[in-house]
Amino acid sequence: MTLEEHQPLTASAPEGSYQGQLLIATPVIGSGFFNRSLTYLCHHDADGAMGIVINQHLDLALSDMLDHLDIESINDLSDCPVLAGGPVGTEQGFVLHRGSPKWEGSRSVGEDLCLTTSRDILCALALGDGPQDYLVALGYAGWGPGQLEQEVSGNSWLTVPADQRILFKVAASDKLTAAGQKLGINIDLLTAQAGHA
Repeated sequence: MTLEEHQPLTASAPEGSYQGQLLIATPVIGSGFFNRSLTYLCHHDADGAMGIVINQHLDLALSDMLDHLDIESINDLSDCPVLAGGPVGTEQGFVLHRGSPKWEGSRSVGEDLCLTTSRDILCALALGDGPQDYLVALGYAGWGPGQLEQEVSGNSWLTVPADQRILFKVAASDKLTAAGQKLGINIDLLTAQAGHA
């Protein structure tokens, strides 16, 4: 797996950036891939944004992916789901993980968080030498210049600072609810209707 150079991923976010935030899809996004999605924003600047959706599973386990890539595993990774990271580059693999950028295709995307796209991290996971906390995804979410800002101002997304507990310890099916709770809201009670006083 390789990362095409769409834009550089940096650990420090520019002023006004949503980098390092969780994007909570609101009911304004009523259908399609991003309906009820939760996305970790890896990069955001004037040139656009890139993130990984962290609460949608594919019908694929990490063990299946390793078999497909002819990587022999000494670990049983059949209970590690592969996420649908976004609708762009769905053949491209990403590992969002804790730690420093020590693998060939690693980039720092937050405090103690990296995004790695190289095969060496999969080999390390197969041998039990990889990071302890990680998510594996195929595909990513991308926005052009100004697009994400426009969608946030149009109430398509709520933002909340990322929380490593939500990223790595909460089950995928509960991540959206947990992110809403960080904002003090019940996601299931949100409506796409605007209120009038």
